[in-house]
Amino acid sequence: MEEKILTGKKHGMAALIGIIALFALAFAGIILGAGENQVLFIAGMALVVAASILCGGLKVLRPQEALVFTLFGNYVGTLKEAGFYFVNPFCSSVNPAAKTRLSQSGDVSDSAAAMAIAAGKAAGTGTENSKKVSLKIMTLNNSRQKINDCLGNPIEIGIAVTWRVVDTAKAVFNVDNYKEFLSLQCDSALRDIVRIYPYDVAPNVDTTGDGVADEGSLRGSSEIVAARIRDEIQKRVEEAGMEIIEARITYLAYATEIAAVMLQRQQASAIIDARKMIVDGAVGMVEMALERLNENHTVELDEERKAAMVSNLLVVLCGNRDAQPVVNSGSLY
Repeated sequence: MEEKILTGKKHGMAALIGIIALFALAFAGIILGAGENQVLFIAGMALVVAASILCGGLKVLRPQEALVFTLFGNYVGTLKEAGFYFVNPFCSSVNPAAKTRLSQSGDVSDSAAAMAIAAGKAAGTGTENSKKVSLKIMTLNNSRQKINDCLGNPIEIGIAVTWRVVDTAKAVFNVDNYKEFLSLQCDSALRDIVRIYPYDVAPNVDTTGDGVADEGSLRGSSEIVAARIRDEIQKRVEEAGMEIIEARITYLAYATEIAAVMLQRQQASAIIDARKMIVDGAVGMVEMALERLNENHTVELDEERKAAMVSNLLVVLCGNRDAQPVVNSGSLY
């Protein structure tokens, strides 16, 4: 299905003036022919019916909106440019996703939508507003999903997808409901990509498919993961006439059933790294102290006293509490 853009239809104002003239002529005929000239009366009624039918051909489009028309089941074309149009009054506009409400920009709650539609109908434009296809950039905030990463750890992840309709004919006719189609394809693409990566950097994991282990992870390679998710969604919605502008990870965490255990694991890793740094620093300080004592000949220590001094200094420097020294007021030996 190829999109056909309708041009040269901006005759809405001229058509409106003609319709008003027809109504005036019809009412004049009805008034003049009432009770005297039946032919004039019938002609006036026919003009009223004709003018009423012609009113259905008046269409108003705002910027970044489109109307897809069919005539007796056949695709006629699409109006995209903002303006006041007059089209075949027997054409009907099509938008199967008009009443679909998702967690995205441009969609509102059911109650608010009902009030808006009721207000639109009161103004005589409610039906057409509900059938318009928005060409604006929209953001779909898909619900969080629980997915197993490549190591089998369950994680919860959510994404926000920025998209827009670029081909109205494909969006309306190639899929049943392009909004629901996009949401389902986002879920499927997200699962396929997340299963390739570990949550955090893990050894012997190949995330690029080149057969070489790398350091890719969901937490550390969020930009790369988001780009792959975007490309995967784009391939799936190409036939629906949509363009995926951007995909971003909005939420990422371990699932609740393993979150506490993984937190303890991270804490243990942090404690080990901190202790390693403390020990390295303490050993350096002890070496420096012994070198300074030997250089200045402040005190002569045998190997046994050096070992005792090293032990005491390491206890003081590596302990997690303040040292409480015991002063020896007697002989050193």
